[in-house]
Amino acid sequence: MKPGEASSEADIIPTPRALTGRRGEAAVTRLVACPRCSRPRHLRPLEAGFQCADVICKFCGFLAQVKATMVSPDRRPSRLLGGSWARQHEQILADIFQALFIVTLAQNGKPIAIYYVPSHILRAHPAVYRPRNALAATARRPNFRGFMYDLTQLPEVGIQQVYPPDSE
Repeated sequence: MKPGEASSEADIIPTPRALTGRRGEAAVTRLVACPRCSRPRHLRPLEAGFQCADVICKFCGFLAQVKATMVSPDRRPSRLLGGSWARQHEQILADIFQALFIVTLAQNGKPIAIYYVPSHILRAHPAVYRPRNALAATARRPNFRGFMYDLTQLPEVGIQQVYPPDSE
């Protein structure tokens, strides 16, 4: 790349966290039908950096956020790292809540389980969004302020396991 030339996304080596996120998005698009229109394999990933959403249904336009994490196989995470608090807070103030897919991955990157939290559950329980302290001025992203999803603030009935499907 020449000096002053913009780098493309293909030129950037993804971080382990970004790879985990991509694996989560791939699992959702491959294994989950759209919650709104029920069409299988219609969810598609959005471009990196799309504000507060990661997948869209190519039929009905349904949007959702995807969060992936490596966990022990026998439990669902209680907290997840979110993105930018400023962007999420803007969405909350505008009463825009995107549904949430939570993907738990094994150490080899294969999906263990996928959970779904509808947007109306997140709207009814805004305490799930917990702002974090801003990063230090010496950090890679100085003064960036993110947030956490505190899943302990959601009722059990609001979190539905969608993968693997029930064997009943």
